Amino acid sequence: GPAHVPPGWSSWVGLRGNSVYYNYSLSVNGTSVYHGDDPDKDYLTNIIKDEGVKFIKDLPEDVPFFMMLSTPSSHSPDTPEPKYENSLNSSTIPNTPNFNIANENKNWFVMQGEQPLRQEVVDKIQEIYRNRLRTLLSVDDLVESVISKLEERGFLDNTYVFFTSDHGYHLGQFSMPRDKREPYEFDIRVPLLVRGPGISEGAEISDVVTNIDLAPTFLELAGLEVPQNMDGISFKSYLVNCAKPSVNIFERSILIQHSGEGREYPTPDCEYLGTGMIYCIPDLDCKCQDAFNNTYNCVRTLGMEKNEIYCIWNEYDNFEEYYDLNTDPFQITNSASDLTEDQRSTLQQKLASLMGCSGSSCQNIN
Repeated sequence: GPAHVPPGWSSWVGLRGNSVYYNYSLSVNGTSVYHGDDPDKDYLTNIIKDEGVKFIKDLPEDVPFFMMLSTPSSHSPDTPEPKYENSLNSSTIPNTPNFNIANENKNWFVMQGEQPLRQEVVDKIQEIYRNRLRTLLSVDDLVESVISKLEERGFLDNTYVFFTSDHGYHLGQFSMPRDKREPYEFDIRVPLLVRGPGISEGAEISDVVTNIDLAPTFLELAGLEVPQNMDGISFKSYLVNCAKPSVNIFERSILIQHSGEGREYPTPDCEYLGTGMIYCIPDLDCKCQDAFNNTYNCVRTLGMEKNEIYCIWNEYDNFEEYYDLNTDPFQITNSASDLTEDQRSTLQQKLASLMGCSGSSCQNIN
């Protein structure tokens, strides 16, 4: 509950429950604080911004610190701050080749319901897209305020700033209206931007890093030892003067997993779908966002030559998907049936190794 403050934090502000923008409670260092629906006082992104700025303002000189700000934006319900409600009205979802297409030979869950989506549904998705962008304008304000306060305090030139996200998102790709739980590039890829001492302005590093690499990188940047039992790899040496890291991460195999959710009862207004699914949206043709057997394990390999993903679903027929993204970057054609037995065996062994490893033993599976 709100009284709990996780170990290690000298200042803690945590949202109780899932992503919202108004009408929520925060745990503020163990005390429950309620916020209502006043845009000038309660919009959650701005509360997070203000807490971050206050934290920096109150920092003593010459004391190392770690601060993490995690906003609800641009999660559902995608509620923009009032001043941005009418912004970006002409923005549209990028019309990539996998947008709103009829699918063939994909996992049953992706192929559920109408394909392609009706224009009425596409119009609704476009407005979801615009609202998500509008919520991010407030995140822009947050970033600007935090950077300005770091600069004002004289900390900016001695501070590393990481900007990333927890997951990707789909809006209309493969005729799926909205969500994040599929093993395709638009759901599993996230941005990563870093600035700080020793990092060349405008540098782009193409080598492969993942979210499990953040913690060991933070530790090494802080001058601390990275424990051997961490799955990830520090990429500090890539950041600082673009040197090569001690572990080769240019070609890397990554484990992608999801354990599906479902309900034992039908969704109201979508009863014809039966049980086992969850987050089905009547206004979006009853397309569902998850199901019990939308459960899969994948190996994603990136490197100088390889750019591929192989997935197995945990269902009655162990359905497979395979994509060579060098030749099929939008993952339109499932090529699992074209794999030789040797290729399939190699991929399955690699996947099993990743699922069973831990710590440093995960770092050289390719």
